[in-house]
Amino acid sequence: MASVKERQAQTPALGLEISEEAWAYHDGDFVRLADAKVSLATHALNYGTGIFEGIRAYWNAEQEQLYVFRLREHFERMERSCRMLKIALPGGPDELAALVTDLLRLNQMRTDTYVRPLAYKAARSIKVALSALRDGFGMFTFPLGDYVPTTGIAARTASWRRISDDALPARGKITGAYVNTALAVEEAHEADAEEAIFLTRDGHVSEGGSANLFMVRAGALITPPVYDDILEGITRDSLMRLAHDELGLSVLERSIDRTELYVADELFFCGTGAQVAPCVRVDGRPVADGAIGPVSRALATSYTAIARGQDERYPEWRTAVYA
Repeated sequence: MASVKERQAQTPALGLEISEEAWAYHDGDFVRLADAKVSLATHALNYGTGIFEGIRAYWNAEQEQLYVFRLREHFERMERSCRMLKIALPGGPDELAALVTDLLRLNQMRTDTYVRPLAYKAARSIKVALSALRDGFGMFTFPLGDYVPTTGIAARTASWRRISDDALPARGKITGAYVNTALAVEEAHEADAEEAIFLTRDGHVSEGGSANLFMVRAGALITPPVYDDILEGITRDSLMRLAHDELGLSVLERSIDRTELYVADELFFCGTGAQVAPCVRVDGRPVADGAIGPVSRALATSYTAIARGQDERYPEWRTAVYA
């Protein structure tokens, strides 16, 4: 198997700087990304008091259409996350969704694209608090293919434990919490793996560094429950529905022990960035026969076709950008 550096070379877009000439949205105006500036004294920069989302849009060349995947649901989740940090968004999910399509059209995106909305404590203040601090909001976009290889990746169980919900809410995409992810993923890379697997404080499997985790055992699809400190993933929800409705699989949300990963029939990660990323090796051990399994392959195929508009099912999951 190639080294992690060689496998990461398959995703060159991640090594590129995001163009500052692209249009962004910042506090009520469309501006060049280079002009969307914040102060060094910004509260969120100093204390991690921000909420972000990751949203994907898929280009369908035959239809000459860009489809944003489950756009409204991302802003519904962002709205919930912002309540935790007492951040006020500049509009509801429908208004913010409209800004995304406007921004994508302004940037004339005709390729697979990632959208990053960010709400944050914008006050120039060193006060360690949440109340009575000015809020800011911005968005930018950039082309993105595979965030991690989808042809089979290696994972390592992290020595860093997942931050528990009673310390920092995992169900909210809080910017400061992703230091936890960075530490675990860096450790995985040093162990020649693309992705980390977090354990909870009591030793149960939680999720990947920046993706939810699924396991196939005895014909059932199993994923950790929300009380095992996971992000309530939108891609996770989509795949659970597809597995049940299209593949007829039993879908179970239950705690998973670490050693179950070693005897699983299949493992795969999922998320807006990861999409469906089969895991063929964990902690130096092959998953089953070390090849991508049939459930992972079937779900990846269905997910991609639906998100890209090649499969007309679940039209409510797609927002068309161009008329």
